[in-house]
Amino acid sequence: MKEKKKYWKGLEQLNNKADFQKYANKEFPEYLPLAGEEGDPSRRDFLKLMGFGIAAVSLAACETPIRKAIPYVKKPTAVDPSIPNYYASSYISGNDYCSVLVKTREGRPIKLEGNKLSTISGGGTSPQVESSVLSLYDQQRFEGPKVNGASATWSELDEFVKSGLATQSGKVTIVSNSVASPSTLKTIGLLTEKYGASHVSYDQLTFSGMLNAYNKAFGKRIMPFHDFGKAKTIVSFGADFLGTWPNKTGISKAFGAGRKLSSGKTDMSRLYAFESNLSLTGANADYRVAIKPSAEGVYLSNLYNAVASKVGGEQISAQSLSESKILLKAANDLVSTKGASLVVSSSSDVNIQLLVIAINQLVGSYGTTIDTSKAVNLRKGDDKAFSEFVSSASVGNVGAVIFYNCNPVYDHPLGAQLASSLSKVELKIATSDRPDETTEVVNVIAPDYHFLESWNDFEPVTGFYSLSQPAIKNIFNSRQAQDSFMTWSDAEGNYYDLIQATWEAEVFPKTGSSLTTFGSFWDKCLHDGVCEIKGEAVAEVPSVMVASVGSALSSTYSIKDDSLELAIYQNNSIADGVQANNPWLQEMPDPITKATWDNYLTASPKQVEEWGIEIGDMSTQTVTLSVNGKEVEIAVLPQPGQAYGTVGLAVGYGRTKAGKVADGIGANAYSLASVAGGVVSLSISDGVNVTPTGNGYRIAQTQTHETYMGRETVIQETILKKYQKDPQAGRNFPMIATSEGFKKPYAISLWQGHEYPNHHWGMMIDLNSCTGCGSCTIACQTENNIPVVGKQEVLNRREMHWIRIDRYYSSDAEDGDLQAMEKAAENPEVTFQPMMCQQCNNAPCETVCPVAATTHSSEGLNQMTYNRCIGTRYCANNCPYK
Repeated sequence: MKEKKKYWKGLEQLNNKADFQKYANKEFPEYLPLAGEEGDPSRRDFLKLMGFGIAAVSLAACETPIRKAIPYVKKPTAVDPSIPNYYASSYISGNDYCSVLVKTREGRPIKLEGNKLSTISGGGTSPQVESSVLSLYDQQRFEGPKVNGASATWSELDEFVKSGLATQSGKVTIVSNSVASPSTLKTIGLLTEKYGASHVSYDQLTFSGMLNAYNKAFGKRIMPFHDFGKAKTIVSFGADFLGTWPNKTGISKAFGAGRKLSSGKTDMSRLYAFESNLSLTGANADYRVAIKPSAEGVYLSNLYNAVASKVGGEQISAQSLSESKILLKAANDLVSTKGASLVVSSSSDVNIQLLVIAINQLVGSYGTTIDTSKAVNLRKGDDKAFSEFVSSASVGNVGAVIFYNCNPVYDHPLGAQLASSLSKVELKIATSDRPDETTEVVNVIAPDYHFLESWNDFEPVTGFYSLSQPAIKNIFNSRQAQDSFMTWSDAEGNYYDLIQATWEAEVFPKTGSSLTTFGSFWDKCLHDGVCEIKGEAVAEVPSVMVASVGSALSSTYSIKDDSLELAIYQNNSIADGVQANNPWLQEMPDPITKATWDNYLTASPKQVEEWGIEIGDMSTQTVTLSVNGKEVEIAVLPQPGQAYGTVGLAVGYGRTKAGKVADGIGANAYSLASVAGGVVSLSISDGVNVTPTGNGYRIAQTQTHETYMGRETVIQETILKKYQKDPQAGRNFPMIATSEGFKKPYAISLWQGHEYPNHHWGMMIDLNSCTGCGSCTIACQTENNIPVVGKQEVLNRREMHWIRIDRYYSSDAEDGDLQAMEKAAENPEVTFQPMMCQQCNNAPCETVCPVAATTHSSEGLNQMTYNRCIGTRYCANNCPYK
């Protein structure tokens, strides 16, 4: 690593073209309307942004089942105006989970925090968790039950459903995402027992390949618990475990702990990433290789042989690689850290996953970094079972279907086939709490509570339990789906009682708790939010024969050099699209592309140049993407780090029935995924073609909105070997020339400074463990109720996030060496730099404000008096960090 590196935020800054120079240092560029607009924000854009009537819904939430109004001078003992209350609960969306603390004011949830008592989610949150509180107040949620398109009472709906289920001649099927709630599974079991129904689950991002491989190797269909905190060497093949895996908050914390250098610790974990799209995991990798999806089997075969040659394993046949220096280095590290090594893959191919299992066995991962005695219950969907359900529905063998909080018409590649097949199903029920593509084709809507209105329980990982409790009375005339299941099954009691009975019979006896009564145990669990029964990891040995796996791979896989391949992925803002109608998520810049309000086709800069597409500052063109006969028109975004010969497309967009915010944005990538043998694959290696349309398009990106006008010390970094010799390596210590010689910056000041008689607050970020996920950006937006501005204003560089995560690419290429710079753009190093208000001791924003709206506290905090601000923006003009 050279002492002097070139850092750049995007290709426009690297190329330094005229249109970039024109706007680089302007706070207010001229207004740039979108194509087809007159120059002013449209009414549709205004309605999209104003689709959440928080005040009106909050007033509705104040309605409580009382008969007399009580003066607030006789307030409830647990409520003090302006002082928040906190309740331990659990976030759930689709099949994603996080243990949280809910911050409420006067009975209204306003903020979610991570529950530090949970060792699974690790006390962290994600952008999706933080923004979910806004989804609670979405006025587009169903206001009550519906039967055949008309509003109905719950008793009318129950009578219609029970009659329909009892008289069906075809199969009754319950369809859901993976269910990690023991009590919910019991209510589903009541339905299956009474009506002879079957339960089919699927996941938006399938893990069926891994599940089926473990079933073959260990005799149990599970996703085992991967402990990234114990791994000293991690090798990932397309597995974005920091961005899209289940329990990514807990994984990020564990991974970050392995990267910290403190308390005398001078070593850190090492990450290798082999992937097509530049992911959050790849951006944090120490070594990254851009490969085509079809090459994964070849790379894994060579990795297996390299490891086996060092530990005495049998060699397998594999296609040789022309460039394998980093792969061999990864093999050496896996062997040298045997017992603390980990290999992971996102492939849907069972043979590839079996080879991953074999490599992990050779490097001693089982019982240390992989625990097969603990299953991750958040991903256990069965692609093949879902495909069989769609086939049965298409030939009229399904009499009734209940869609439990899922949307397969949109987020499954067989969604279009399912939608047309549902016309042959007599009774179709959905429990979603808001309109979506699946609720459009059912005849019964029984809206569920939002998770912040619900009682529930979860077992995200075997032996690790958590509870969910309501933080607000249900806003609309909805009913918890589990209570609906119990009603339709003629079961006694309610869901809350069933949860308590389940915990008393199944959880309480396992804990060996010193609490003598279940009541005291229940109260403690409700207070803590979690109950964890920990055990030692089990070092199971897979029964699969490695040689047979290798033979299958070497005879099946080879690198396809000529064909274009598509890698469908999930980004870190909209994610799986369940919360696509949330404007906070739409406006959150993706950590890698820094784009908002869109999905797009990522392609290598070299590929885009070959297509003849001219790229400017936030301007691009659209192409027609054809995948085995399916076509979509989508904008192209040149992405450094994208494997040449591949294109990437994010899921979660292309919604048609999500609401004012989401509808009409982007293309639906789920529909382009392939289904072979009943198993979904998000990597397509055949039949992919791209044709430029010549149509212009503008993508709202924030990556080059702020520049630093020649400052060269924004990023300070070094390599581990230099840090081990000198902890100050890579640091910049500027000196200021004065008439009295060079002095340190803090010794020279235009201000007299401040006195701090009490605390002096500051914020520190461990940049070595920051992954750039952007959770802090949305957490700040939630905490401070920062408004969104919409795509047009982002294009005009007027986004309002108070915290941003700058993403820098870097290379060792010298200025003017165009060939070296072009090569560096193919697979650059990535550095994340969080930027927030620095709480400057002598902040220029405080000095220049004409109305003294910005002041300095006696504890070192920059304070803002909002009702004094007149909007001059002198603060932003004078901030060295904006």
